[in-house]
Amino acid sequence: MFSASSVILIVALYMGILFLIAQRVEKRISLRGAPSQGSQALMYGLSLAVYHTSWTFYGSVGFAATSGLLFLGIYGGAILGIMLWGVTLKRMVYAKTTFRITSIADFISTRYNRSQKIAALVTLICLLGIAPYISLQLKAVISSVDLITHSTNRSLENEMTGMLVALFMAIFTIAFGVRRIDPTERHPGVMAVLVAECLVKLIAFMMVGWFATYHLFDGFGDIFSRLEDRGLSHVYSFNAVENSGYMWVTLLLLSFAAIQNLPRQFHVAVVENSNPKHVRTAMWILPLYMILMNLFVVPIAAAGLLQGLPITSADYFVLLLPQQSGEQFLTLLAFIGGFSAATGMIIITTMTLSTMASNHLVMPLIDSVKGLRFMHRYLLQIRWGLVLAILFGSLWFAEAFSDSYILVAIGLISFVAVLQFTPALFGGLFWKRGNSAGALMGLMAGFIVWSYTLLLPAFIQHGWFDQTLLTQGPWQIDALRPEALFGIEGLHPITHAVLWSMVFNLGCYLVGSLLYSPNKAERTLTCEFMAAMRVLVNQRARPTGLNAYILLEPKLDEAILLLSEFHSEQKAQDEVQRIAEDLQVADKTHISIIELMEFHRMLEHILAGSVGSAGAHNAIEKNIRYNERESADLKALYSHIISELNTGSAIEKVAEDDSPTSFNIIEDLQNQIDRLEIQVKEQSKTIESLEGKLEQRNEALFKSRLEVQRAQQEVHELRIELSKNLN
Repeated sequence: MFSASSVILIVALYMGILFLIAQRVEKRISLRGAPSQGSQALMYGLSLAVYHTSWTFYGSVGFAATSGLLFLGIYGGAILGIMLWGVTLKRMVYAKTTFRITSIADFISTRYNRSQKIAALVTLICLLGIAPYISLQLKAVISSVDLITHSTNRSLENEMTGMLVALFMAIFTIAFGVRRIDPTERHPGVMAVLVAECLVKLIAFMMVGWFATYHLFDGFGDIFSRLEDRGLSHVYSFNAVENSGYMWVTLLLLSFAAIQNLPRQFHVAVVENSNPKHVRTAMWILPLYMILMNLFVVPIAAAGLLQGLPITSADYFVLLLPQQSGEQFLTLLAFIGGFSAATGMIIITTMTLSTMASNHLVMPLIDSVKGLRFMHRYLLQIRWGLVLAILFGSLWFAEAFSDSYILVAIGLISFVAVLQFTPALFGGLFWKRGNSAGALMGLMAGFIVWSYTLLLPAFIQHGWFDQTLLTQGPWQIDALRPEALFGIEGLHPITHAVLWSMVFNLGCYLVGSLLYSPNKAERTLTCEFMAAMRVLVNQRARPTGLNAYILLEPKLDEAILLLSEFHSEQKAQDEVQRIAEDLQVADKTHISIIELMEFHRMLEHILAGSVGSAGAHNAIEKNIRYNERESADLKALYSHIISELNTGSAIEKVAEDDSPTSFNIIEDLQNQIDRLEIQVKEQSKTIESLEGKLEQRNEALFKSRLEVQRAQQEVHELRIELSKNLN
């Protein structure tokens, strides 16, 4: 048995070790540079195991105790999603590098015309669907402390545990995750801590599993035979629950989406990726980790039931089994493993949610109120405040709803929330016709249906609304019952919500995309985005040789003024100077129009790292001005390039702005370049062939000259001999 004070000390010591790991890794990288590519790939793959939270560490066993092997659906779909990462994840990484993506909200909004509305909606869904999931992690930590300290009543020390954990998480997240304004910057310290925690929770779970299987019993065979004798065979059954087929499909779909869509997974997999080649390593490390993590789930669940532990405590069999056997060290290790599973998720999720909320909710609000523009310089402090608000708000939620149906069900409710991103995300990756209207309609429809079919019933179960809404529907319309929409009855509430939210979400996305005709700007951005996902675009500037007539100094001052709203004046000057050096114009007094275009592109790229792609584009549009000549030259630039490539017909196509199926100018340019490259290759082969023939002809001529010279020599000798004979 542990005292509350000793547990607090252990938690503080463990968090101190994590701080040291993060600090040492970052210091070593600053002194010696990044580790080898092999080490980076290994760390990248292991850090993705942040997918396994305390819901995995504790909840999988509870799931198996009541529903058999159905828990594997949470990981089977994820493994299927990982198998497609060579196509999906690599495309996201390429686009992230080109557009300086900061989060999943930024990714989706950038794909759809940098829409601030879409970014705000995605952020809102994440806050409502994922923030309570943090509460679930905090509740798991608090409950595990209660179990190992045998606390039945909440003492001051026990209550302090939750506060201490939230405070540690806040300090760590700010110190290593949100210490700079650019969230696209790598966080090697945080990633190292994630790797350490992923290893700790795996070792802890496997040791408890080994103890339950080979110490309490004589292996898998003994456990399964005892389950059969006790009538508990449902623990290893695929059909332990009613309508298990529907639930299997539901869980596979949810986990397939979650491994791509969860904000923490997107951040670790996409934003923190330093090399697309690392995806290949992750594609075998993460599935292997999942298999090892689930190897002993059934034995632990079976051991708890066979040992007589109440099924209501099945979520904590991992702790109770070693504790009941008097294994103090193993109990402590299990507690640390569960704590690691919770804290890894909390750190990354809080970091990503604070970034999304500041970029897509707070910043647009500041921009809309003229008197608040001075707060641009305090964006970093705003993020710190959001970190504290999210963590301590989640702690309050966990305490206030500790025995509520809402907190119990929030795990799968969160998975259904992020499922709503799937049509817009995957449609944006592969379907060029997908546009901002379809994405906004689909996300809005899915969000409304998710709220109505899952959140509303949870609130009703908690007692906030009348039960008749569930049994009779609003206004006593039976077809509108939240858990039996349009007369579909007998399904699990999660399956029911997944069905209808996807029907409305996908349907609206397709209809909106097909009916709406995007403008040229959106079509151009779509083409750029799709092209960026095929290859890694070089972000260095491209110098040009066109006529220089634009004064450089005013453009530099304009850029510094814009960046100064978000950074210190010194940093703004340094960033603008770096762009000028990359463009090779730092020593010039005048620049060309294409250099100006490159300058603003790179300025937006820098700004996107601070406020997101959509916010950066909005800031550029509002603050950067072109005179009449510059605007005219920009409009004529593409036509000039096309005419140089002899693609006059393409100009006519671009002029048809209202045609949603017409090719935009960038795509035409790319097609022309591809065709010209083919022509160059063919002409090179022709030239090689002609050069070969020319060599043969020269050789023949050379031989002919030798023959002529030889013949002339012979004639000369004959003449000499003839003249001698005549004399």
